[in-house]
Amino acid sequence: MALSGNCRTYPPTKEQGSFQNSFPDVVELNVGGQVYFTRHTTLISIPNSLLGKIFSPKKDLTNDLARDTKGRYFIDRDGFLFRYILDYLRDKQVVLPDHFPERGRLKREAEYFLLPELVKILTPDDLKQSPDDLFHSDFEEASQGSDQRICPPSSLVPADRKNGFITVGYRGSCTMGRESQADAKFRRVPRILICGRIALAKEVFGDTLNESRDPDRPPEKYTSRFYLKFKHLERAFDMLSECGFLMVACNSSVTASFVNQYTEDKIWSSYTEYVFYRKSQTFQY
Repeated sequence: MALSGNCRTYPPTKEQGSFQNSFPDVVELNVGGQVYFTRHTTLISIPNSLLGKIFSPKKDLTNDLARDTKGRYFIDRDGFLFRYILDYLRDKQVVLPDHFPERGRLKREAEYFLLPELVKILTPDDLKQSPDDLFHSDFEEASQGSDQRICPPSSLVPADRKNGFITVGYRGSCTMGRESQADAKFRRVPRILICGRIALAKEVFGDTLNESRDPDRPPEKYTSRFYLKFKHLERAFDMLSECGFLMVACNSSVTASFVNQYTEDKIWSSYTEYVFYRKSQTFQY
Protein backbone atom coordinates (compact mmCIF):
# COMPACT_ATOMS: atom_id res chain seq x y z
CA MET A 1 0.00 0.00 0.00
CA ALA A 2 2.02 2.91 -1.15
CA LEU A 3 2.17 5.84 -3.44
CA SER A 4 4.05 9.09 -3.71
CA GLY A 5 4.49 11.65 -6.30
CA ASN A 6 6.92 13.54 -8.36
CA CYS A 7 4.10 13.46 -10.82
CA ARG A 8 2.21 16.43 -12.02
CA THR A 9 -0.69 16.09 -14.39
CA TYR A 10 -1.38 12.39 -14.16
CA PRO A 11 -5.16 12.01 -13.91
CA PRO A 12 -6.77 8.63 -14.66
CA THR A 13 -10.10 7.49 -16.04
CA LYS A 14 -13.01 6.64 -13.85
CA GLU A 15 -16.21 8.27 -12.75
CA GLN A 16 -18.89 7.47 -10.29
CA GLY A 17 -21.41 8.26 -13.00
CA SER A 18 -21.14 7.80 -16.72
CA PHE A 19 -17.34 7.68 -16.98
CA GLN A 20 -15.72 4.33 -17.51
CA ASN A 21 -12.97 3.52 -15.04
CA SER A 22 -9.62 2.67 -16.60
CA PHE A 23 -8.06 1.81 -13.25
CA PRO A 24 -8.38 -1.58 -11.59
CA ASP A 25 -10.09 -1.80 -8.24
CA VAL A 26 -6.71 -2.60 -6.64
CA VAL A 27 -3.90 -0.34 -7.82
CA GLU A 28 -0.23 -1.34 -7.63
CA LEU A 29 2.18 1.53 -6.97
CA ASN A 30 5.92 2.03 -6.86
CA VAL A 31 6.69 4.96 -4.57
CA GLY A 32 10.38 5.76 -4.46
CA GLY A 33 11.22 2.07 -4.88
CA GLN A 34 8.67 0.79 -2.33
CA VAL A 35 5.77 -1.25 -3.67
CA TYR A 36 2.26 -0.66 -2.35
CA PHE A 37 -1.15 -2.12 -3.12
CA THR A 38 -4.25 -0.07 -2.38
CA ARG A 39 -7.81 0.34 -3.56
CA HIS A 40 -8.52 2.93 -6.19
CA THR A 41 -11.26 4.37 -3.99
CA THR A 42 -8.64 5.06 -1.31
CA LEU A 43 -6.52 7.10 -3.70
CA ILE A 44 -9.46 9.32 -4.70
CA SER A 45 -11.04 9.56 -1.25
CA ILE A 46 -9.99 13.23 -1.02
CA PRO A 47 -10.83 14.62 -4.50
CA ASN A 48 -8.86 17.87 -4.15
CA SER A 49 -5.67 16.13 -3.07
CA LEU A 50 -2.89 15.47 -5.55
CA LEU A 51 -3.66 11.76 -5.59
CA GLY A 52 -7.35 12.49 -6.00
CA LYS A 53 -6.55 14.54 -9.08
CA ILE A 54 -3.98 12.13 -10.46
CA PHE A 55 -6.28 9.13 -10.17
CA SER A 56 -9.50 10.99 -10.84
CA PRO A 57 -12.06 8.96 -12.81
CA LYS A 58 -13.12 12.07 -14.72
CA LYS A 59 -10.18 12.17 -17.11
CA ASP A 60 -8.43 9.49 -19.08
CA LEU A 61 -4.74 10.26 -18.86
CA THR A 62 -3.51 6.89 -17.67
CA ASN A 63 -1.04 6.72 -20.52
CA ASP A 64 0.69 9.82 -19.12
CA LEU A 65 1.39 8.19 -15.77
CA ALA A 66 4.96 7.04 -15.29
CA ARG A 67 5.41 3.29 -14.85
CA ASP A 68 8.27 1.11 -13.72
CA THR A 69 9.58 -1.93 -15.60
CA LYS A 70 6.81 -4.11 -14.14
CA GLY A 71 4.04 -1.76 -15.15
CA ARG A 72 3.37 -0.30 -11.70
CA TYR A 73 2.41 3.37 -11.46
CA PHE A 74 5.53 5.19 -10.34
CA ILE A 75 5.67 8.21 -8.04
CA ASP A 76 9.06 9.65 -7.18
CA ARG A 77 8.57 10.49 -3.50
CA ASP A 78 9.60 9.07 -0.12
CA GLY A 79 8.43 5.45 -0.13
CA PHE A 80 8.85 4.99 3.62
CA LEU A 81 6.68 7.97 4.58
CA PHE A 82 4.01 7.25 1.98
CA ARG A 83 2.45 4.58 4.21
CA TYR A 84 1.28 7.37 6.53
CA ILE A 85 -0.21 9.24 3.59
CA LEU A 86 -2.21 6.11 2.74
CA ASP A 87 -3.25 5.65 6.37
CA TYR A 88 -4.62 9.18 6.38
CA LEU A 89 -6.50 8.63 3.11
CA ARG A 90 -8.11 5.53 4.60
CA ASP A 91 -8.97 6.76 8.10
CA LYS A 92 -8.66 10.58 7.95
CA GLN A 93 -6.26 10.35 10.84
CA VAL A 94 -2.69 9.25 11.35
CA VAL A 95 -1.08 7.33 14.20
CA LEU A 96 2.68 7.72 14.41
CA PRO A 97 5.14 5.48 16.28
CA ASP A 98 6.62 6.63 19.58
CA HIS A 99 9.70 8.84 19.18
CA PHE A 100 8.90 9.30 15.47
CA PRO A 101 11.89 11.16 13.98
CA GLU A 102 10.37 12.07 10.59
CA ARG A 103 7.47 14.37 11.57
CA GLY A 104 8.89 17.36 9.68
CA ARG A 105 9.52 15.36 6.53
CA LEU A 106 6.07 13.78 6.73
CA LYS A 107 4.55 17.25 6.94
CA ARG A 108 6.43 18.16 3.78
CA GLU A 109 5.01 15.07 2.05
CA ALA A 110 1.51 16.05 3.20
CA GLU A 111 2.03 19.50 1.69
CA TYR A 112 3.17 17.94 -1.58
CA PHE A 113 0.14 15.65 -1.76
CA LEU A 114 -2.19 18.62 -1.06
CA LEU A 115 -3.54 17.32 2.25
CA PRO A 116 -4.06 20.51 4.29
CA GLU A 117 -5.84 18.79 7.19
CA LEU A 118 -2.96 16.37 7.63
CA VAL A 119 -0.56 19.33 7.52
CA LYS A 120 -2.53 20.91 10.39
CA ILE A 121 -2.31 17.69 12.37
CA LEU A 122 1.46 17.57 11.95
CA THR A 123 2.12 21.28 12.51
CA PRO A 124 1.68 21.68 16.31
CA ASP A 125 4.85 20.68 18.14
CA ASP A 126 2.94 19.07 20.97
CA LEU A 127 0.40 17.13 18.92
CA LYS A 128 0.41 13.51 20.08
CA GLN A 129 4.10 13.78 20.82
CA SER A 130 5.75 11.97 23.63
CA PRO A 131 7.72 14.19 26.00
CA ASP A 132 10.90 12.96 24.31
CA ASP A 133 9.91 14.88 21.17
CA LEU A 134 9.56 18.27 22.86
CA PHE A 135 12.40 20.68 22.21
CA HIS A 136 11.32 23.63 24.37
CA SER A 137 12.60 26.13 21.80
CA ASP A 138 10.41 28.95 23.20
CA PHE A 139 11.96 28.56 26.61
CA GLU A 140 15.39 28.44 25.13
CA GLU A 141 14.96 31.71 23.26
CA ALA A 142 13.57 33.40 26.36
CA SER A 143 16.39 32.19 28.60
CA GLN A 144 19.41 32.66 26.32
CA GLY A 145 22.22 34.40 28.19
CA SER A 146 20.32 34.35 31.50
CA ASP A 147 20.84 31.08 33.34
CA GLN A 148 19.22 31.51 36.77
CA ARG A 149 21.38 29.40 39.08
CA ILE A 150 23.32 29.80 42.28
CA CYS A 151 26.72 28.64 41.03
CA PRO A 152 29.22 31.41 41.96
CA PRO A 153 32.33 32.45 40.01
CA SER A 154 35.37 30.24 40.62
CA SER A 155 37.10 33.03 42.55
CA LEU A 156 34.26 33.02 45.08
CA VAL A 157 33.85 29.26 45.43
CA PRO A 158 33.53 28.22 49.09
CA ALA A 159 36.16 25.84 50.38
CA ASP A 160 33.58 23.33 51.58
CA ARG A 161 31.72 23.01 48.29
CA LYS A 162 30.36 19.48 47.99
CA ASN A 163 31.82 16.97 45.61
CA GLY A 164 29.76 14.57 43.51
CA PHE A 165 28.83 13.18 40.11
CA ILE A 166 26.36 14.39 37.51
CA THR A 167 25.57 12.28 34.45
CA VAL A 168 24.33 13.92 31.24
CA GLY A 169 22.59 11.60 28.78
CA TYR A 170 20.77 11.90 25.48
CA ARG A 171 19.19 9.73 22.81
CA GLY A 172 19.35 10.27 19.07
CA SER A 173 18.31 8.41 15.94
CA CYS A 174 18.57 8.47 12.17
CA THR A 175 17.14 6.53 9.25
CA MET A 176 19.68 5.31 6.69
CA GLY A 177 19.41 3.35 3.47
CA ARG A 178 21.95 0.77 2.46
CA GLU A 179 22.88 2.59 -0.74
CA SER A 180 24.55 5.64 0.73
CA GLN A 181 25.15 7.23 4.08
CA ALA A 182 24.64 10.57 2.36
CA ASP A 183 20.90 9.87 2.50
CA ALA A 184 20.84 9.51 6.29
CA LYS A 185 17.97 11.44 7.88
CA PHE A 186 19.10 12.67 11.29
CA ARG A 187 16.95 13.62 14.22
CA ARG A 188 17.76 16.47 16.55
CA VAL A 189 18.64 15.72 20.16
CA PRO A 190 15.15 15.51 21.71
CA ARG A 191 16.00 15.72 25.39
CA ILE A 192 19.06 16.07 27.60
CA LEU A 193 18.68 13.89 30.69
CA ILE A 194 20.25 14.74 34.04
CA CYS A 195 21.07 12.11 36.68
CA GLY A 196 22.64 12.64 40.09
CA ARG A 197 22.09 14.20 43.48
CA ILE A 198 19.24 16.69 43.29
CA ALA A 199 21.04 19.42 45.20
CA LEU A 200 23.96 19.32 42.76
CA ALA A 201 21.69 19.30 39.72
CA LYS A 202 19.79 22.35 40.97
CA GLU A 203 23.02 24.15 41.83
CA VAL A 204 24.38 23.72 38.30
CA PHE A 205 21.29 24.06 36.11
CA GLY A 206 18.94 26.20 38.21
CA ASP A 207 15.75 27.23 36.41
CA THR A 208 16.79 25.46 33.22
CA LEU A 209 16.11 22.14 34.96
CA ASN A 210 12.75 20.48 34.31
CA GLU A 211 11.67 18.49 37.39
CA SER A 212 8.17 17.52 36.18
CA ARG A 213 8.97 13.81 35.94
CA ASP A 214 10.32 13.61 39.51
CA PRO A 215 8.81 16.50 41.49
CA ASP A 216 9.13 17.40 45.17
CA ARG A 217 12.20 15.30 45.83
CA PRO A 218 14.35 16.34 48.81
CA PRO A 219 17.75 17.77 47.82
CA GLU A 220 19.77 14.97 49.41
CA LYS A 221 18.05 12.32 47.24
CA TYR A 222 19.13 11.16 43.79
CA THR A 223 17.22 11.23 40.50
CA SER A 224 17.56 9.90 36.98
CA ARG A 225 14.43 11.60 35.64
CA PHE A 226 15.29 15.28 35.37
CA TYR A 227 15.92 16.84 31.99
CA LEU A 228 16.91 20.25 30.64
CA LYS A 229 14.68 22.86 29.03
CA PHE A 230 17.14 23.40 26.19
CA LYS A 231 18.66 21.07 23.61
CA HIS A 232 22.30 22.10 23.21
CA LEU A 233 24.77 19.75 24.87
CA GLU A 234 27.51 22.38 24.71
CA ARG A 235 25.45 24.72 26.85
CA ALA A 236 25.04 22.02 29.48
CA PHE A 237 28.80 21.34 29.38
CA ASP A 238 29.56 25.06 29.85
CA MET A 239 27.29 25.24 32.89
CA LEU A 240 28.97 22.21 34.44
CA SER A 241 32.42 23.59 33.75
CA GLU A 242 31.57 26.94 35.30
CA CYS A 243 30.55 25.12 38.49
CA GLY A 244 33.82 23.21 38.69
CA PHE A 245 32.81 19.88 37.14
CA LEU A 246 35.17 17.93 34.89
CA MET A 247 34.24 15.17 32.47
CA VAL A 248 35.69 11.89 33.72
CA ALA A 249 34.00 9.30 31.48
CA CYS A 250 31.62 8.83 28.59
CA ASN A 251 30.03 5.90 26.81
CA SER A 252 27.66 5.30 23.93
CA SER A 253 25.58 2.43 22.58
CA VAL A 254 24.02 2.02 19.14
CA THR A 255 21.25 -0.29 17.96
CA ALA A 256 19.71 -0.81 14.53
CA SER A 257 16.37 -2.17 13.37
CA PHE A 258 14.80 -2.53 9.95
CA VAL A 259 12.17 0.06 9.07
CA ASN A 260 9.87 -2.67 7.76
CA GLN A 261 9.88 -6.01 6.02
CA TYR A 262 9.82 -4.49 2.56
CA THR A 263 13.01 -2.43 2.71
CA GLU A 264 16.60 -2.70 3.84
CA ASP A 265 16.52 0.81 5.33
CA LYS A 266 17.39 0.84 9.02
CA ILE A 267 16.62 3.09 11.96
CA TRP A 268 19.77 3.61 14.01
CA SER A 269 19.27 4.64 17.63
CA SER A 270 21.98 5.73 20.02
CA TYR A 271 22.21 6.55 23.71
CA THR A 272 25.20 8.49 25.03
CA GLU A 273 26.16 9.41 28.59
CA TYR A 274 28.79 11.87 29.83
CA VAL A 275 29.88 11.58 33.46
CA PHE A 276 31.07 14.73 35.24
CA TYR A 277 32.73 14.91 38.66
CA ARG A 278 33.57 17.75 41.01
CA LYS A 279 36.05 17.31 43.82
CA SER A 280 35.68 19.02 47.13
CA GLN A 281 37.69 22.24 47.25
CA THR A 282 39.70 20.89 50.14
CA PHE A 283 41.44 18.59 47.64
CA GLN A 284 43.91 19.54 44.95
CA TYR A 285 43.23 18.73 41.27
